Amino acid sequence: MEEALENLRRSIARWTEKGEQQVTAVPGLSLFRRDEPTEPISGIYDPSICLVAQGAKRVLLGDDTYVYDAHHFLITSVHLPTIVQITEASPEKPYLGLRLKFDQRETLQLMADSNLPAPRAQQTSRAMATGEVDQPLVAAFLRLIELLADEKDIPILAPIIQREIIYRLLVGDQGARLRQIASAGSQSHQIARAIDWLKGNFAQPLRIEELAVEARMSTSTFHHHFRSMTALSPLQYQKQLRLQEARRLMLAEHLDAATAAFQVGYESPSQFSREYNRLFGAPPLRDISKLRQVSSTANA
Repeated sequence: MEEALENLRRSIARWTEKGEQQVTAVPGLSLFRRDEPTEPISGIYDPSICLVAQGAKRVLLGDDTYVYDAHHFLITSVHLPTIVQITEASPEKPYLGLRLKFDQRETLQLMADSNLPAPRAQQTSRAMATGEVDQPLVAAFLRLIELLADEKDIPILAPIIQREIIYRLLVGDQGARLRQIASAGSQSHQIARAIDWLKGNFAQPLRIEELAVEARMSTSTFHHHFRSMTALSPLQYQKQLRLQEARRLMLAEHLDAATAAFQVGYESPSQFSREYNRLFGAPPLRDISKLRQVSSTANA
């Protein structure tokens, strides 16, 4: 196992020599490197599996805390707003990690095509969890990264290896979590559909009753299952999506705070500023100025 992890470290280090993040030619696969711990930052976790070859990361979801390292992966089965912090990294031993986004259709197809063993018992319905890394999983990811050395192999071999990774997850400790999300008609699947709608329509007014009807649940049942999966209420979830997008608009597209607030669905600039300050720890103007200063220093 340690030899497999060492090989994974070398491989990720090789492909991240020129930057902190490498979006690779393998669909859904990104590689990461950091030479020092980070401050807590807000972000959205996509449905994915995250592995750390070296270092450690902490993720806050609502009141829950998840820590993963070289011996524990993080799995996320729906889009989740989180606060993330790299806790172990140094120039001598940089943080080295990877993320592979899930293709839900591939998960569903594998479930339909295969006579999978019964899943192991699932402790909670939360859409985020950690699991133990084993040698076959590390070996599969190493083979996936090695395809980057000859990209002509990627269209044929990458789907085969990704299918193996999904299989290993489906029959592992967190398999029940993935199966519930992919199974049409299950309550988890219905909540996942509602989350997808919210992610694409967060600027619109939130009508819980309509979402509950679409999910074929009572309003109270919908609230309960939504919070069970995401650790947030639907309103809290929408608010975090809005604030994340407003931050992106101000940083990347240079919109002023009032315009960004309006575009993501806020009618009151003062309410936007209060809630932004609460999530990001500073008012919009100060926060964006700090982010630009950090970016210019890093690129200097």
